[in-house]
Amino acid sequence: MGRKDRERFQRLRDSNPDYVGYRGLDTVVTVQAPSAATETVVCSVCNRKRNVASDSLPEDISTFVCLRCQEDSGGDAT
Repeated sequence: MGRKDRERFQRLRDSNPDYVGYRGLDTVVTVQAPSAATETVVCSVCNRKRNVASDSLPEDISTFVCLRCQEDSGGDAT
């Protein structure tokens, strides 16, 4: 929001404390919950970097196989 917009909004708020903006209450931006922590891991099959949820990683990261490689091999690689 630019300086003039902020000043205009502040003037309207000062004259009417209940003013919520021309879009109304339904457009209030809500804060989303933080997503699960991810780590960048290299797939042991295709050697591509993948962002993976930390809780779904195997004990030995060097054995990680991405979902695409698992689908290509028929799902038998884990």
